[in-house]
Amino acid sequence: MDKDVTEREQRLRQDYHQQTARIHWHELQTYYAGGSVIRVVSGLNLVEVAVQLGLDNTTRFQGWIESGDVAAVSDEQALIWYESNTELWAVVAAPWVLVQQPDNAPLIE
Repeated sequence: MDKDVTEREQRLRQDYHQQTARIHWHELQTYYAGGSVIRVVSGLNLVEVAVQLGLDNTTRFQGWIESGDVAAVSDEQALIWYESNTELWAVVAAPWVLVQQPDNAPLIE
């Protein structure tokens, strides 16, 4: 693997890990309305998804999209999260906000 890619990947992983936080859905409404919120299933590592997005790993992302592991937040899911003001894990991988619900959060798949 190219040394520059490895260093960049490590730097992205560290940055995204430091930026990952819990946030309530109501605080994400502006981003959701702008179409910028992406749901990541709980089986995936949220930081790893952000890293692969930052590396522009199209092949990996296409697989996640096709399997439904990564997708835009549906209107139905947004409504459920809105009604309970669900607390989610989130990380910004500009221009996207990646979110992941804890195992106990309401979810529609």
